[in-house]
Amino acid sequence: MRTLIVIPARHGSTRLPGKPLLRLNGRSLLERVVRIAAQAGAAAGAAHLVATDSEEILDHCRAIGVDAVMTAPQLASGTDRALAALEASGQEADFIINLQGDAPFTPPHHVAALIEAAGAQDGDLFTPVIALSWPALDELRAHKQKAPFSGTTCLRSADGRAYWFSKTIVPAIRGEADLRRQSGLSPVFRHIGLYGYRLDALKRFAALPPGHYERLEGLEQLRFLENGMSVRAVEVAPPRLSMSGIDTPADLELAEKLIARHGDPFDAPASGEGGDGGEGGAP
Repeated sequence: MRTLIVIPARHGSTRLPGKPLLRLNGRSLLERVVRIAAQAGAAAGAAHLVATDSEEILDHCRAIGVDAVMTAPQLASGTDRALAALEASGQEADFIINLQGDAPFTPPHHVAALIEAAGAQDGDLFTPVIALSWPALDELRAHKQKAPFSGTTCLRSADGRAYWFSKTIVPAIRGEADLRRQSGLSPVFRHIGLYGYRLDALKRFAALPPGHYERLEGLEQLRFLENGMSVRAVEVAPPRLSMSGIDTPADLELAEKLIARHGDPFDAPASGEGGDGGEGGAP
């Protein structure tokens, strides 16, 4: 299975303009994600490149030594940009990984888990989720008091079929006190903004208009579900530093705190292992 890892890096973020170039502990968010792609690609035999709409980001790619292609600034989503990047690069791929340029804590083994799942299961879209511990759920709830649209949760079947994704915390939980006594894990799965697409599914997505709930939630993966496509929510172990993509100044501040508390993963050697075994860290 030929795999290409595409890193969409758009300059014009509404909530955090120029965020791929923002510094986190001295390194740009994009440089951190490129290193993740390189590590995952080496393990899985996958190529990687950056897709951007910005000459400034293109210059930064040259400076850090990563291949990049320019894509149209009017593209509506990272998924659209992933397909445009594949076409612009001239490469061939059966499976395309969309590794968000604002997710600097994505472990390489999460990327590998999607490639492995795509080789073993049917499905149009593959994306990882983490089962949150109760302390991690408490932290996510507290974070959403400050940044309600930061952090996504997922409803899924036991075999990994995704039912829905939402910026609200789902499911609502009755009898929570009893559940806390019964298990260290909550019933909430936090979605990680990492996607793997079959090529035909990616092309179909790009040809479809945005869905009603996709627009309301601001979640492009809902277009797959709204059009009857199959989404696999692949459960992965929580990393040592766990949070969703950086969308707001509050997220960037939280990322700095996590590095101060746990150390900088950029300085650590690549590892195929999971993280701290259940805390989940942060949204």
